Amino acid sequence: MKKEKWRISSISFLWNLFFTSLKTRIMLYYQQVIFMEKRNLFIKGLKDAIPVGIGYLAVSFSLGIAAKNAGLTGVEALIMSFTNNTSAGEFAALGIIASGGSYLEMAMSQLIINLRYLLMSASLSQKIERGTGLLPRLIMGYEVTDEVFALSMGVKGRLSPYYTYGLMCTAIPGWSLGTYLGVVVGNILSPRLLISLSIALYAMFIAIIIPPTREHHFLGKIILLSMFSSLVFHFLPLIKELDGGMRMIILTIGISFLAAKLGPVKEINDE
Repeated sequence: MKKEKWRISSISFLWNLFFTSLKTRIMLYYQQVIFMEKRNLFIKGLKDAIPVGIGYLAVSFSLGIAAKNAGLTGVEALIMSFTNNTSAGEFAALGIIASGGSYLEMAMSQLIINLRYLLMSASLSQKIERGTGLLPRLIMGYEVTDEVFALSMGVKGRLSPYYTYGLMCTAIPGWSLGTYLGVVVGNILSPRLLISLSIALYAMFIAIIIPPTREHHFLGKIILLSMFSSLVFHFLPLIKELDGGMRMIILTIGISFLAAKLGPVKEINDE
């Protein structure tokens, strides 16, 4: 009787050990698959943002020169660009610093100029993978720029935070390093070369937004409408007196509303 009980206990123990080992192997394999998927998305983000990083490196040279003229050192300019990823906002801030403006003036100018990022973030929040926590969302919100936003919205399906992390790891160093180099060696470069470097950002942005129009012709029409409307706003009485950031917000809300009515996008599948 004791031998029978011992045999049953041994079989039960071995059976449980087998299933525990199998369960552990399955979990490890699943974790490895998830890790590889996140790794691939991160690497894809790194590669996709290479044109953005190069464009940022070129354009931020002029920002670095402006920072030097405002009295900032290379390290101070580097920290400024690393913590404030906004070209228009940083140029405005440097103007206020150079003129000895107040902190209130600085805060109000940054709020108005960067309000468009609020709209971009609201749009991105609808595309992010379901179940994404608060911390990843905050990290993603740190680098909501025009170019990163365009790349993120171009992703098919839901947006993974790891893809955005990859974009950030290429774009942010380009912008920060370019600003630093602008302070250190920017004055050595000729004005013509600086102007040509500034054009690089516009060329890069066109390269981002044009390819999706080949598949979505309606998107191309919206882009043309946005360009034409921006030109009209630049010359309209009263409207042209508004801050550039405010004009962009008005255009963004108006054209987004029109696009949503005329060509609503189907809900993104979670697959």
